[in-house]
Amino acid sequence: MAEPLFDVITMGRIGVDIYPLQTGVPLAQVESFGKFLGGSPTNVAVAAARLGRTSAVVTRTGQDPFGEYCHRALKEFGVDDRWVTPVEAYPTPVTFCEIFPPDDFPLYFYRQPKAPDLEIHPGELDLDAVSAARIFWMTGTGLCEEPSRSATLAALRARAAARAADADRAAAQVATVFDLDWRPMFWREGPEAARAHYAEALRYATVAVGNLEECEVATGVREPHACARALLDAGVELAVVKQGPRGVLAVHRDGTTADVPPHPVEVVNGLGAGDAFGGSLCHGLLAGWELDHTMRYANAAGALVASRLACSPAMPTESEVEDLLRARK
Repeated sequence: MAEPLFDVITMGRIGVDIYPLQTGVPLAQVESFGKFLGGSPTNVAVAAARLGRTSAVVTRTGQDPFGEYCHRALKEFGVDDRWVTPVEAYPTPVTFCEIFPPDDFPLYFYRQPKAPDLEIHPGELDLDAVSAARIFWMTGTGLCEEPSRSATLAALRARAAARAADADRAAAQVATVFDLDWRPMFWREGPEAARAHYAEALRYATVAVGNLEECEVATGVREPHACARALLDAGVELAVVKQGPRGVLAVHRDGTTADVPPHPVEVVNGLGAGDAFGGSLCHGLLAGWELDHTMRYANAAGALVASRLACSPAMPTESEVEDLLRARK
């Protein structure tokens, strides 16, 4: 059995976030911007690393200066970049946003003609490392186009096969997480077409996490408890339904439930909160915490990032999350 190289391996989007340094200003009127590492699964890997976990990301950039920047930023955050490879044909994506606190943060993705992170091929994957990782994190966006779709499913199947064939491997694998990550602009055929691909991935995942819109895409229902039941019926062991201002609902197959309120903060930019939540979810699963504590910890981490401007540089440390939890108590 291969020893796990990493606590967390994520797979999917990477790019450069170009965020305005003025809030409450339309993009056409913004005069200065900051440049940050971006892409949801990349941010999750950064968040896990900030919490002391070994992490890596499987993705692709353009063969350009922004691709070089992504490599440098990953290394600075302590995320292994060995499976980040260049694609000569396509530029590294950039993403702009507008910031209108507390709840309006439009995103503008520049991923045409095609994002390099959708050019991950099944034959390029280190399936031994993916299977050995304690947590593997993949996203709905990775299913939107080929060859990324086939590569993502190949990684999921390899983990499931390793778990079924090897008792030691099964014990070493903590979770296979499907971040439902619905981005309608990436799907040409709409949510109905996406649902079939989501259903296939859910067969191999052990944890599903998403907001109400993402859960509805995956299951066809929107009420939080119904979403959780549908995700469990689809094959996962733990369903995590994020409800924004109503907090988060988590339901385990064994009947354990956590329904926790949001952590109140003054919101600056809510775009990175879900990725901080994801990194902290991984941290809690790896630590073997009770479900309620894991959800409260992840909520606090998300709140901290929502109170800051950037995404990846804003990911909190353990002490920052614990201080916020103590302050609320």
